[in-house]
Amino acid sequence: MKFESKTMRLRNADSVPYLTYNALSDIRFINHAFSTRLGGVSEGEFTSMNLAFNRGDDPEHVTENYKRLCQSAGFSFDSLVASAQDHHTFVRAVTAADRGIGIYRPRDMESVDALVTNEQGVTLVTYYADCTPLFFVDVKNRAVGLAHAGWRGTVGRIGEKVIQKMTALYGTDPKDVRAAVGPAISVCCYEVDEPCAAHFLALEGLDSSRFVFPKEGGKYMIDLLETNRQILAAAGVPKEQITLSDICTNCCSDLLWSHRATKGRRGTMSAFICLK
Repeated sequence: MKFESKTMRLRNADSVPYLTYNALSDIRFINHAFSTRLGGVSEGEFTSMNLAFNRGDDPEHVTENYKRLCQSAGFSFDSLVASAQDHHTFVRAVTAADRGIGIYRPRDMESVDALVTNEQGVTLVTYYADCTPLFFVDVKNRAVGLAHAGWRGTVGRIGEKVIQKMTALYGTDPKDVRAAVGPAISVCCYEVDEPCAAHFLALEGLDSSRFVFPKEGGKYMIDLLETNRQILAAAGVPKEQITLSDICTNCCSDLLWSHRATKGRRGTMSAFICLK
């Protein structure tokens, strides 16, 4: 398998592979990762690294996948706490008391598309298969966040809401945030209809000419990564501290799960981040 990226590194490619951001890997007090579709024990349409419990896979397989990914990427399985995503913009702050929720403990909330924490030993987990992961690190006050930005979460400015939550709870100054956007379905592959594009065109204070591209037949190509980059910049994160993935999930569907590439017959990837 050929892997090329200027922004991300593929690690443990021969066993349980995962991706890391070059721009975040030099922050010594965090650990982060983005899973692939490889290296797990799931079977059938979930082959082999599926990390979603709610798609019909054997829960024992999913649990084993988490354990293998954690061992490969250096996370404690006991430290995981997961989101409960439904394409909205609620941001939940979690602590050590929440460890296990959504993984080996039942969910206790619905509609949680972003997680933040400033506690060590709490690993945030969010889910993807074309939608956009957003990673956040406050390098001064030592807090982290993850957000799931599908098109609805993106136009709902979930990235801005994570910054606001971290500012309110942890005293985060956006100027101290390092952010990373993706991997996700990229502008080369993300075609939408006019009603969807209208939401992007209506975003205030952004340059939609850089992320909405009309086609024939009432269709549009949308750049989710650039939209989220502009939202984070508008929220005060310095442009040079925002990194965009150069990997398209649809184009790289041999490595990454893509809802579009598989026509919905798929597993799910996860993003992970924690304070060491």
